[in-house]
Amino acid sequence: MRSSHTLSVLVEDKPGVLARVASLFSRRGFNIESLAVGPTEIKGVSRMTIVVVVEDQPLEQVTKQLNKLINVLKIVEQDPVASVARELVLIKVRADAAVRGQVVEVAQLFRANVVDVAPESLTIEATGTQDKLEALLKLLEPYGIREIVQSGIVALGRGPKSITATR
Repeated sequence: MRSSHTLSVLVEDKPGVLARVASLFSRRGFNIESLAVGPTEIKGVSRMTIVVVVEDQPLEQVTKQLNKLINVLKIVEQDPVASVARELVLIKVRADAAVRGQVVEVAQLFRANVVDVAPESLTIEATGTQDKLEALLKLLEPYGIREIVQSGIVALGRGPKSITATR
């Protein structure tokens, strides 16, 4: 059965690590749906959050191969129930004086922020789950979306445990 999997991969912060990890998925014919990389609380260690839709068995094979890469320190699959996952989106929306108030109201419904105002547009910043952001985009669509940029999903396990605590 194909399903979405979110992997937290701790890696050494070295040149080429991202390319090696991404190519491993590519060689297997898997499309990475979302990828976010950033530093962790440990100097020299980065966290990759990778979302991929695959069969359960092939994913197990990929994680075993990832573990063999020298710069990969740890891999954890985030359980959707036991983790918090969020994404960031910036949306530039057509908003002249006639509809500006309506666009701001829609943004406020989603606890989004207006981060730039121009005579013919507003730029809105929103964070949340994929479902929340899709619902926001659907409501803004009739006004005219000029541009969108989305981060990849980032995720952490709920509670006090940390995947970096073993280091």
